[in-house]
Amino acid sequence: MNQIKDLQKYIKLTGDRAKLDAKANETYIVYKTDKGQIVKEFNDGHIVPVTDQDVSHA
Repeated sequence: MNQIKDLQKYIKLTGDRAKLDAKANETYIVYKTDKGQIVKEFNDGHIVPVTDQDVSHA
């Protein structure tokens, strides 16, 4: 059993589940790209970079 491959599989499944939940709740997911940029991805595939102004400290 290859633990790295298993972990990669679980990470992918978690991301897929997050996308399904976002679609069902009409919201978005947030993640970090390969280039280090934090983005919001909407159901329609629209991707918006997150800026410091978007961050709430409430």
